Formats: sequence, structure tokens, C-alpha cells
Amino acid sequence: MTMPPWRKRFNLAGQGPLIALLVLCLITALLTNRFLSPLNLTNILVQSSIMAVIAIGMTFVIIGGGFDLSVGSTVALAGCIAAMAMVQFGLIAGVIAGIATGIAVGLANGAIIAELGINPFITTLGMMVLVRGLVYLITGGAPVGDDRLPAAFLAFGSARLFGIHYLVWVPAVLVLVLSWVMAATPYGRRIYATGGNREAAYLSGVPVGRIIASTYVWCGGLAGLAGVMLAARLQSGQPTAGEFYELTAIAAVVLGGASLQGGEGTLYKSIIGVFIMVVLGNSLNLLNVDSYWQRVAIGAVIIAAAAADRLRSRH
Repeated sequence: MTMPPWRKRFNLAGQGPLIALLVLCLITALLTNRFLSPLNLTNILVQSSIMAVIAIGMTFVIIGGGFDLSVGSTVALAGCIAAMAMVQFGLIAGVIAGIATGIAVGLANGAIIAELGINPFITTLGMMVLVRGLVYLITGGAPVGDDRLPAAFLAFGSARLFGIHYLVWVPAVLVLVLSWVMAATPYGRRIYATGGNREAAYLSGVPVGRIIASTYVWCGGLAGLAGVMLAARLQSGQPTAGEFYELTAIAAVVLGGASLQGGEGTLYKSIIGVFIMVVLGNSLNLLNVDSYWQRVAIGAVIIAAAAADRLRSRH
């Protein structure tokens, strides 16, 4: 008997991340009536929006067989550079400067990893420390911008379109467009092929080095965009912003079903992984769990995500 087309598109066995998210939401809603309040749901969406943009870029890298520990520092640097440029040259220049900063960091990561063959862990760990140091050198450890930023930029951090924050629309559009890129273009298929079996992809004519480098450019550019978004939300560029974002993004992508071995993953499931991480933190806050225990819980989730990925790869 042939499976109906709608069942082929929606395979319940592959919806583990979505089921986990729904169960987490149900349990929290039963434990506290504040979870489903419009204010709290709005907070979850806004908190998820910035991490979702980072996770989209991280998904490109992980599917391609790597990962990036420098995204948190890149968020901080991009936000501060964007704020500085806006104060001097205006809104458009600031946004371009912030995104270009992220692209530059991603390009550096990609060139070192793809051309020099240095391990992604060492490369991006070093870049994480280097970029964070640059942020403090450039800013002196002080916030950038504040009330000197353009009014339109400050409004972007809190304004809404059709009742939904502008910040939330950004990852929504990105997921739609980039999911098509990954699923329906030769470029997307080459990323999957490179992550799945680099040697076979090379023998098939895939320019493996350029594909790997390009995934880091995507990751850096989207981290730069996230830095601009975070600066709009915080109303300034913050040199301390983005701490632990890299671990949260990697955990979210793996929770969404991507494999740390490469070659597997989808953008929309990575977004579900982001919601799992954000809802977990939100739930612990609503239940008045001590902040130290929150770190323990989130750390345990990261370890569990890595263990689940290992079990999937064995099967």
C-alpha cells in the first residue's frame, strides 16, 4: 500500500524535537499559570529570535561537518561595531558594518579551517578569545551608543508588525528562504554531501574547501546580524553580550536533530531546538529555580544532546 503524500511530508517518527517541545510546554503550563500569558509568550518569541538567527548559521556549519565556538564573541563585536558606525554615519552604514564584521570573522574561520586544515575546535576557540579581546580593546569595556543611536534603530528593537515584534520576523523570513536554499539548490546539496562524506564529495567534483569556507561565512554573517538585532534590543552595543551563545546554539541545533558528524539537519528543526532551550530557561525562571541550578540544568541538556547525537550516529 502506497503511503499518502501528506504522510511522506510529515513523518511522526521524525518529529521528536517538536514532541519534546510540546511536552515541555505542557508540563510548564500545568505547573504555572503564567507560562501561557501573552506577555510571557511574547518574551519567549523575542528571546528566541536572536538565538534562532545564530542557530541558522550554526546549522550550515554543522551540516557541513564543522562547528563554530566564536559566534558569541562575534555577536558582541558586530553589535558594538554597528553601534559605533551608526553614531558616526547613520543607520544603514551601521547595519552593513555589523553584518560585514560577522562575515569577516566567518571568512577568517573558513580560510584557516579549509585552506590550512586546522581543526575547527582549535580555530574557532582561538577566534572566540581573539574576537572577545578585540571587543574590549575597541570599546574599553564600556557600552556603545545609548541615546546617540538613530531613533529608527532603537524603535526596531521594540516595534511590531501585525502585532509581532520586528525581531521575530527576521528569523522567520530567513528560515523560509534558506530552507529552500538547503533543500532545492545544488549549493545546499553540496553542503550535505561535504558533511556526509568529505572524500566522496571531493571525488564527485564538489569544491569541498570552498563549500566548508562558505558555511563559516554564513555562520559569521548571521552572527553579525544577530549582534545588530541584540544591540537594537539592548538599545546599545554591549561588549559583554553573547556569552555562552555558542554553546546554546550548538545544543539547539543538535537537539533539533542535526548530527555533529555532519551531513544531517534541517533549519526548522534547529529553530525548534532553540525554542526548547529558551522555554527551558523560561520555565525555570517562572518556577523560581535558583540561577545556579539553571546553569546545571542547561549544562545537563547540552550533554544529553551530545549523547543523543552519539546514539543516533551509532544506529
